[in-house]
Amino acid sequence: MKKLLRIAFVSLLALAAPSLAQAACADLAYKQFDFWLGDWNVATAEGKLVGRDHVEKAYGGCVMQEHWTSVDGGTGGSFSLYDASRKLWHQTWVDSTGTLVVLEGNLKEGRMVLSGEITTPEGKRQQDRMSWTPQGGKIRQLWETSSDGGKTWVTIFDVYYSKG
Repeated sequence: MKKLLRIAFVSLLALAAPSLAQAACADLAYKQFDFWLGDWNVATAEGKLVGRDHVEKAYGGCVMQEHWTSVDGGTGGSFSLYDASRKLWHQTWVDSTGTLVVLEGNLKEGRMVLSGEITTPEGKRQQDRMSWTPQGGKIRQLWETSSDGGKTWVTIFDVYYSKG
């Protein structure tokens, strides 16, 4: 009898798992970054194409998964998710050059702003700050770095996403 109850419980759990996953990420906070979903052509302000990006929901709609391909053939991707326990967004980026960028932050005044800190190959601390700002059907992504603790910032990537 115990074995039969155990089998019934496991079967019910398996049937309920998809709805539990959807319910776990149903809060509106998980949708704050949805403006980034889709297939995108990514270009400079002058219109020069620098790559293509595909951003989709994954893992029961709880995670945003990015698939980047640059025009020179480089690839990379990120996982972004809302961490409800800390009430912030987390993103981990990796690419074909071995780059790892870990960022955290929140939606601020209609734009997603994530930041983090890395140690450069020279052993120096560097702050990274990225923002995604919807602008009339496009998205501006701005990546800035600071090597003086955030007193000054240098732009290293400033691009516009348009639907591909």
